[in-house]
Order: sequence, then structure tokens, then C-alpha cells
Amino acid sequence: MSKEITSRAIDYSQWYNDLVIKGELADYSAVRGCMVIKPYGFALWENMRDALDKMFKDTGHVNAYFPLFVPKSLFEAEEKNAEGFAKECAIVTHYRLKADPDNKGKLMVDPEAKLEEELVIRPTSEAIIWNTYKGWIQSYRDLPLLINQWANVVRWEMRTRLFLRTAEFLWQEGHTAHATKQEAIEETEKMLHVYADFVENWMAVPVIKGVKSPNERFAGAEDTYCIEALMQDGKALQAGTSHFLGQNFAKAFDVKFSDKENKLEYVWATSWGVSTRLIGALVMAHSDDQGLILPPRIAPHQVVIVPIYKGDEQKALIDTKAYEIIKELKALGIRVKYDDNDNNRPGWKFAEYEMKGVPVRLALGARDLEKDVVEIARRDTKEKRVVPLEGIAQYVQNLLAEIQVYMFEKAKIYRDEHITSADSWEEFVKLLDEKGGFISAHWDGTPETEEAIKDKTKATIRCIPLENTQEQGKCILTGNPSTQRVLFARAY
Repeated sequence: MSKEITSRAIDYSQWYNDLVIKGELADYSAVRGCMVIKPYGFALWENMRDALDKMFKDTGHVNAYFPLFVPKSLFEAEEKNAEGFAKECAIVTHYRLKADPDNKGKLMVDPEAKLEEELVIRPTSEAIIWNTYKGWIQSYRDLPLLINQWANVVRWEMRTRLFLRTAEFLWQEGHTAHATKQEAIEETEKMLHVYADFVENWMAVPVIKGVKSPNERFAGAEDTYCIEALMQDGKALQAGTSHFLGQNFAKAFDVKFSDKENKLEYVWATSWGVSTRLIGALVMAHSDDQGLILPPRIAPHQVVIVPIYKGDEQKALIDTKAYEIIKELKALGIRVKYDDNDNNRPGWKFAEYEMKGVPVRLALGARDLEKDVVEIARRDTKEKRVVPLEGIAQYVQNLLAEIQVYMFEKAKIYRDEHITSADSWEEFVKLLDEKGGFISAHWDGTPETEEAIKDKTKATIRCIPLENTQEQGKCILTGNPSTQRVLFARAY
């Protein structure tokens, strides 16, 4: 396979696809709209998943698993949720195939195996989970119920793109039940901050925390909180959402509890989730025309060591030193790969690990051993240094921490430079077309105006930032009074 990458400046979309495929994160599958996550991409997802899982458990949540299939009657119970996902649902109608008598060697649906009730393949799990919670929650002593599941979901997308929008994807979904409205709101906000912490401090991607407008709100929620990130092409990407569901699902599934006064009350609910879409955000926020650039905290390999030698004698000496370094690095918890495969030359390996975004590369040759030094290359800045082998593990540990901070700061500078205010419709459209990014502008608060702006420009309200400054102004489209600016952008 050719390793040549399309330049971002020429075709950003193709550049992204090239990186995902040639960086060996994922591949296309035989199922239209679905992807195969390759071992390198799945190792990246595992590191992300493990970090998030610990954060969830540290905040009191536990993991469970619920069925992939949802009876259609349960799915329909919360009307707004069902209506919101209806166009994306895949449905199971039969449970058996049989030989086709008119076409030898082929199979057909057995008409006698029709299900009594059709099953929806979960696009989200609120329905099956809240139906289950009805049997688990009886008293205030059963609350709060703080459950998360790691799962796959299916949303039948017509226009798909690896990681960003696929018919099936991996995610986690938290579903919690509370005795009071305030507790549920606090949970919703807490998980938003957990997501922001992860995306900023592990993925090195700066985010804006905010609340969605009613048009962009999760179907069935009273409020949707979100974190929004900015990609290098000036488009926004929703990186995570946390929903305050009120009592909508409790009422739909009749989930009540006896409070301390022995009165029956409906519980208060939240749900929150992030998905493998975060890998797409990671690729687009940091990478360059030479390949992936992965932040050290979640990179599958934080360090790769490439030996440079002639003959078995030199190889044996380099191996001995390399294994010493590996032992020291692993003692510090650093993920390291030693590529002593003799099928490929060092130059090929350098290009390969640059493509895969490995944060630090050590090149160790016979002359380096004589001088007791090693060449270190950073993937993010491409800077190379020759440093002493003595204390190399600590040096690498410090370098990885430096790279993590540098990647975040670089992305934040870009993001901050692309938050621009617009005070007129002409200025708004010009900024969208010529600069992109987040545009801070007044909106009159009506869904009709929001929809009109989207129809005219393909820009949506990404969020109303938390603790937004209140200021008097005029809506950029209608000129009607407004009390605050909101953030618009074109988005993935």
C-alpha cells in the first residue's frame, strides 16, 4: 500500500481518510457504512476507554450490560426519544433463515419465523434500561443508581465516514437515577466536567463547555450539556454530551420510588456518552501531512526504539543496550516498542512510526554505543537531539510530559485564534466562508431563527457557553433583541 498522504491544503477530507487507513487505525468493511477497527486503532481506543472507565469509577459509577435488542413497544414509550431516532433505526423482524427452493445454495427469510414483536437494534439504550430500572428502584434507599455500560450501537447513517459517522460504533453510555432534580442536574454537570477533563488532559484537545439550544438537544432531554472541539479545517466537532432527562423516562416507564415520607415520586434521570468518534477528533485536531500525531498519554506506543547496525555482532551489542533501556522505561510505566525486525530498513521504520504518530523515537546505532549517546526524535515538532544514554528513561519520561502539554497548548492557540465575534449578517457569512471556527454572535432565542441560519449557511449553534456573559445586542439575522452571544460553527 502506498504511504503517500493527500495534503490537508489540497483535500482535507481525503487527508483524513488517508491518515485513518494508512495509519492503520481502521479499514472499510463488507457491511456498508460499518468499519473494522484495526489492532492499532483498537489499542488507542482501549487506552481511551481505560482512562475514562477509571474516571467513571472514581466518581462512584459501576459498569453493567444491557441487551442489544429493544422491543419496539418499549422504544416507543418515550415519544420524543422514539421520534428523534426513528429514521436511524435498524429493525429485526424474523429470527430464522431457510434454504431458498427456487435458488439453490441461497437462503431466504423463513416467513414462519416472524417475530411476534419487532426488535429495534439499540441506537441508544434509554428504553431498555429504564424498563429494567422499574424493577430495581422501589425506595429512596435504592438511589442514586449510577450505572454505565460499554457497548456498540447502530444508527443507520446514509452518509458515513470512518470514526466520525458510521452505522455501528462503540461507545459508553451512562444512565443514572436520582431522588431529586438538583441531584440529577449536579450529576449531568459533573459528567460534563469529567469528559472535558479527559479530552483536554488525555487527548490534548481544548474544548468549550456549554448547553445545547432546544433544536440541538438530545431527543427526550430537558437539557443537553456538551463539549465542543475545533478541528484544523475550522469545523467544530461535538466531543461529548451529558443530558438532564428530568422525569421524562421515569414517567414513560412508570419508575417511582417511596421517599422518606413514604410518598411515591418519579425519579430524576441523566444519560451521558462519548464514542469512538473521539478518535476522529484526535486525528483531525493534531495530525499533519506526514501522518498521525498522538498525545503520549493515550498513544499505543509512547516510544519506539529502532536499532541501526551492520552484522550480527553490532546487533547483539545494540540489543543488550536496548533491552536495558526498555526495562528502565517499563519500570516508569512507559509503553515502548523495540522494532528489531530485519525485514525493513531503518529509514522505512522512521517513516512508518512517523505515520503512526508515535510520540518519541530512539535511534540506536553502533557509533552511538561507542559515544554512550542516543538520537531522540519528537513526532510533534520533528525536533531531533543526541542525548546521553545515562538517565535516558527519566529524560524520556519528562519529554513525554512536555509533548503532552505542548500539543494541548498548540491546539488551544489555534482554537482561541478561531473564536471570532460577528455583529452583522454580512460579517457572519464572511467569517464562516473565509475563516471558519467558532463565531460568537447574537441570536434572538427562537428555534425558527436558528433553523433559518442553518438553512442559509449550514452553520448551527454549537453551544451556549457555561457562565456565558450577558450582554444586550441584536440577532444577526432578524435584528430582534438578544441578551447573550452563542457560538455558531459548521460542524461534523
